[in-house]
Amino acid sequence: MKKLIFIAALFSALSIYAKPAKKVKIGIAKIVQHVALDDIERGVIDAIKDAGIDADYDLQNANGDVGTAAQIANQFKSEKVDVAVGIATPVAVALATAIKTTPVVFGTVTDPVGAGLVSTVEHGQRNVTGMSDAIPTEQHIKLFKEAAGIKTLGYIYTSNEDNSASALSLVEKGCKEAGINLVTQSITKSDEVKQAAEAIVNRVDGIYLSTDNTVFSAIASLVNVFGKAKKPIFSGDVTAAKEGGIFMASGFNYYKAGRATGEMVVKILKGAKPASLPVKFMTDPSDSDFLIDLDSAKNCEISIDQNYIDSANFTYQNGKLSEK
Repeated sequence: MKKLIFIAALFSALSIYAKPAKKVKIGIAKIVQHVALDDIERGVIDAIKDAGIDADYDLQNANGDVGTAAQIANQFKSEKVDVAVGIATPVAVALATAIKTTPVVFGTVTDPVGAGLVSTVEHGQRNVTGMSDAIPTEQHIKLFKEAAGIKTLGYIYTSNEDNSASALSLVEKGCKEAGINLVTQSITKSDEVKQAAEAIVNRVDGIYLSTDNTVFSAIASLVNVFGKAKKPIFSGDVTAAKEGGIFMASGFNYYKAGRATGEMVVKILKGAKPASLPVKFMTDPSDSDFLIDLDSAKNCEISIDQNYIDSANFTYQNGKLSEK
């Protein structure tokens, strides 16, 4: 009898992580379309596919509009998706607000506690968990000062996004620690990025970009403004820097972040409860990239220490990207 009980218990435990027998439906929504968020979406889908799960996807883009994000959340709810994935804070908050029973997995939320998605990063909350894209802002600013000799830093942020407000406080702290001045400019939508860049460029020595999705959705216009002014840009998102024009970039690989998010979805589809899964952070050095743009350095008349070049796994020179 004890043997039978043990076998039954073992079967029950294994069945929690068994592959779903039926095709599942997964809703994935992102706040805007740009390369980094597209990479996250692709990583989520690939991780689920590689786990052998048969899935249909409803892929949505809120185009930077919070109202549209709320509509998408209600659409996922009415469709009765098996898991709803929200890429970036506004979409994740919209999903968590509208969907109370179906699992919600957020991807690249800088401050999930501050956004009210979870009360602690040690575990999920009710039907919500996910992955944070918090970056070492203070270290970035210190590195920017050392590499480019900046004394006044510019920063453009989206005032109506929770993650941007959280990032601003880290930038302020980083500037204070580095002993440099900070000049900020707020925006509310992507078509204000060029104007904000023009308003700030002559008042600063360089500009720092955190993971603000609204800013990155119009990154080409910012790069153009600062390139003409011969002022360097430091980005916390390496993806955007691969197109050239950004002096230095350091941050985690967004495709890998997407896969990490997708792996959380897989665990949930196999029986894990969102509340039992801690918030995922990309802390392994292999998850991060470092890029030096030698063309941009030349344009800004900055001489880069060879140590930085040697430590970079991406370099951009003569209009071409190279990877070590």
